[in-house]
Amino acid sequence: MRFGKLELVAVLMSAVVMMLPEVSATRWTVGANQGWTTNVNYTVWAKDKHFYNGDWLFFVYDRNQMNVLEVNETNYESCNSDNPLHNWTTGAGRDVVPLNVTRKYYFVSGNGFCYGGMKVAINVENLPPPPSASPINTSSDSPTSSSYRGHIVVPVVFAIAAVWDSFLHLYR
Repeated sequence: MRFGKLELVAVLMSAVVMMLPEVSATRWTVGANQGWTTNVNYTVWAKDKHFYNGDWLFFVYDRNQMNVLEVNETNYESCNSDNPLHNWTTGAGRDVVPLNVTRKYYFVSGNGFCYGGMKVAINVENLPPPPSASPINTSSDSPTSSSYRGHIVVPVVFAIAAVWDSFLHLYR
C-alpha cells in the first residue's frame, strides 16, 4: 500500500514527539498529608520547595469552617482577610489554584484561622533553562566531535526507521 502526504506527515510528527523531553507541572498538596489546617507551619512546608510557572496548589480542608483566600503581602502579615485579591474557595474543601504568573503569592484562611497558622507565602519562578551542552571541538583531528554527532544522528535515524517500519507493517 502506498502512503500519501498525510500519512508521511503523521509518521514524521510521531518521530519528533517521541524525541521531545517530557515537561510537566507539579500539583502541590498544601501541607502534604496534613492538608490546609491549623497548627501547621506552612513556612517550613514551603521552604525547600521550588514552585514554577504552570504548577498547581491543591488545598484540602474542612469546607464547613475554612477557606482559601489570596491576599496581598500586608494583609498576609496582619492576617487580614477582609478584602482578598481572590477567593479560591469552591465549597468542596478541595480547591486548586493555578500558579500561572511568576510572582509571590500569599494565601490565608479567614474566620480567624490565619492566626492559628493557616497562611502560606510562595514564590513562583520560571522553569530554569535546560543545562547547556559542552562546546564541541570541531577540529578534524578530534575524535570527540565525530563520535558525538554519531551519538545523536544514529539513534534519530533508527527511531525514524522503526516508526516507518511499523507503519509499513500496519498497512500491509
